Amino acid sequence: MNVNTTKISLSTEELHALNERYVLLTPQQRVAQLYLDFDPEEIMLTSSFAATSALLLKLFSEENKMQKVHFIDTGYHFAETLVYKAYLTQLYDLNVEDVKAEALKHAFTTKDKTWTKDPDYCCSINKVEPLHELKKNYSVWVSGLMSWQSDHRSSLNIFEERQGILKFYPLLDISREARDAFITDHHLPFHPLVSKGYYSIGCTHCTVPGADRDGRWNNSPKTECGLHL
Repeated sequence: MNVNTTKISLSTEELHALNERYVLLTPQQRVAQLYLDFDPEEIMLTSSFAATSALLLKLFSEENKMQKVHFIDTGYHFAETLVYKAYLTQLYDLNVEDVKAEALKHAFTTKDKTWTKDPDYCCSINKVEPLHELKKNYSVWVSGLMSWQSDHRSSLNIFEERQGILKFYPLLDISREARDAFITDHHLPFHPLVSKGYYSIGCTHCTVPGADRDGRWNNSPKTECGLHL
């Protein structure tokens, strides 16, 4: 399946066939196959440089050094996240591009402390909106979601059509144990805050130590920022 059009639209049958084929592959094989099935210029990779981002970034850096990595800079990241980002960028020679909210809108959330009143709106301004225009330039959006991380993520397939773009989750069915084993075996660096009990790391206002995603949006029923819904 060689797809080189600017915007891809798959039928239900084609999407099903794609998932059936990729589910038989390892994460490494999936990343390699992606560049055979789709035009590299149509692939958008995002990373939050969070707890175990090194895994997905290592796979892509080994397969395509030219792949651009979009980092959503919310303006509220931990200092440790920015250090981790800089370290991984150098370690894997990554081509990283920051994506930010409009300055006035970001300033509003700071003054308003929107995360305390309406965390969904804060995420919309600082994470969802900045990617909205960017997504129009790509057909496939790659992210490192894993099914065991939340109920929503457990319902996903490796490929999903979402709001006009094909989402690709090469790590979706990797278990927590397999992920940790891969990280250990390949000596991949964890985010510095993992050693302090942070296992899902977002913005400073909304992240506390906690297992899996339990530390995100503390004291809120919110489980997703909205990017992957």
